[in-house]
Amino acid sequence: MGGANLSVVSEFVFLGLSSSWVIQFRFFLFSSAFYTASVVGNLLVVFSVTSDSNLHSPMYFLLANLSFLDLGVCSIAAPKMIYDIFRKHKAISFAGCITQIFFIHAVGGTEMVLLIAMAFDRYVAICKPLHYLTIMNPRMCILILAAAWILSLIHSVAQLAFVIDLPFCGPNVLDSFYCDLPQLIKLSCTDTNRLEFMVTANSGLISVGSFSTLIISYIFILVTVQKHSSGGLSKALSTLSAHVTVVVLFFGPLIFFYIWPFPSSHLDKFLAIFDAVLTPFLNPVIYTFRNKEIKVAMKKLGHQLVSYRKIS
Repeated sequence: MGGANLSVVSEFVFLGLSSSWVIQFRFFLFSSAFYTASVVGNLLVVFSVTSDSNLHSPMYFLLANLSFLDLGVCSIAAPKMIYDIFRKHKAISFAGCITQIFFIHAVGGTEMVLLIAMAFDRYVAICKPLHYLTIMNPRMCILILAAAWILSLIHSVAQLAFVIDLPFCGPNVLDSFYCDLPQLIKLSCTDTNRLEFMVTANSGLISVGSFSTLIISYIFILVTVQKHSSGGLSKALSTLSAHVTVVVLFFGPLIFFYIWPFPSSHLDKFLAIFDAVLTPFLNPVIYTFRNKEIKVAMKKLGHQLVSYRKIS
């Protein structure tokens, strides 16, 4: 090809979730309900933490940022998916596809680093309680957040560097409802075996490595607590169970997308919906149900909103 950019594809067409009208209607109701719940739930967490001075601590700072990121996660692909469900021509422009990939990896990468930071926060709180406020000071929290965004942006740009100049000359059909690298690369009019390996090594191994690091860190925390205080083990288990659940929900689909060697379009779509709509909804639910302080803050926020509406 002489290195020339042979791209003639101006848009990509999604096959969507199903051709059955009944299934599409069910997906529409399901996705709309959980997308709305995800947005409302995460906004509640963000506003509850920011409005209640009792929650101005490192743990809740990280939790509020996790909810903010989940707002981004559920808004990258879900709104267009819901909009496209009943459309015959489900298309996205080339620029729109690249933009979607950029934000998927930028926001997802930031959340990945933030989950690791939350594990470190719990390690310090449980294993070094006397030094907690010294180690997890406001400056450290800001540095963690800045590092999370910088690392994720570097990762996202690196991913796009693999595909931005690939030639796309047809076909332009994606058996999905959103753009991501594994499906997009396969549409390129060139040999992509090496590129697919690089994407797997970049996203797949990072996901597996981060997941393994988190699980090992939680086990280390529990072993440390058990050695020093058998009575504190049940409290540590209660605290960490929510974190472990969120980590599994977040990393499970990612590892499957990039590592699993036997692709299945139906399972891919199910996990993609789970990752795009359900996980951002479940995260605030999991943390809220297991945290009295958040519940109290949400009630206060609700009373403030009711009072404000009565006054206005």
